[in-house]
Amino acid sequence: MFDSLNLISGKRKYLFGLLLLSFICMVCAAFSVRGSDVFDIARREVLLRKIGDDLLSQSGDLTSRVLPVKKIAENEYQIRFENALTFKPDSLVSTTRRLLAEDPLTHDYVVNVLNGGDASVAYGFAISGNKKDDIVACKGRKQPKASYTIDIKFKPSGINAAKNGYLLGSLPFLAFVGFIFLRSVKPRRALPNDQCTTIFTFGSIVFNAHERQLIINKKAIDLTGTETRLLLIFALSPNETIERSRLQKEIWEDEGVIVGRSLDMFISKLRKKLEPDLNTKIVVIRGKGYKLEIMS
Repeated sequence: MFDSLNLISGKRKYLFGLLLLSFICMVCAAFSVRGSDVFDIARREVLLRKIGDDLLSQSGDLTSRVLPVKKIAENEYQIRFENALTFKPDSLVSTTRRLLAEDPLTHDYVVNVLNGGDASVAYGFAISGNKKDDIVACKGRKQPKASYTIDIKFKPSGINAAKNGYLLGSLPFLAFVGFIFLRSVKPRRALPNDQCTTIFTFGSIVFNAHERQLIINKKAIDLTGTETRLLLIFALSPNETIERSRLQKEIWEDEGVIVGRSLDMFISKLRKKLEPDLNTKIVVIRGKGYKLEIMS
């Protein structure tokens, strides 16, 4: 019996370690994915500045600055310039496509060139991972010199979002499975060695703590583990008041949760099993606890 209990206890420790390791691995993976995304986003912003730099060079401006790239939404950025410039749509499309091909997070995006005065769209195009879905127009028309802002909106990366969602979403499921399994293999709390073979007799009742059994009028009545531990406390102190707090502490403290209603429920079950002997009953001592009352 005790070897079996030790085996189950070992399984619990093994499972707890496995769950803990799995949790740590998943958290590390989540941070790894997140860290990878942060790096790729920073690299994307460098590529966007490179697009602005190439456009200035193509327009003959080798001295003015590309202003810091502005992130205006989760997947939307703006390339701004210090001075006015002109550009050829063909060059803008090819430069953007060439540089953003180096961005692992980029597959689909829309580019709009905005007029500095009223933010109206001077030119725009859309690039897709599937080239047949590209939308590129007016490629041969050179745009006049003006203050332009290039707005680039990226399609959210579904793969990375799915990874993060899977990692975070699976944590509650893992915790739930672990909780259910731990409850299912939870070992019974063994009786102390010096009490396992103790047999009590009160009235017409024989209480065998080791066998978890009552014998009343030669009829055997089985007890649960909790009922046995509870009755054993009463049997060791017959006709004495046992405080409610002591019963809760000794029966449920090792389970981590003490529920007052549980004690009342098990007391009620024990009373029913003791009913055949009218001289033995568990009575309530108001404001204190319970007593196993044995009338001689």
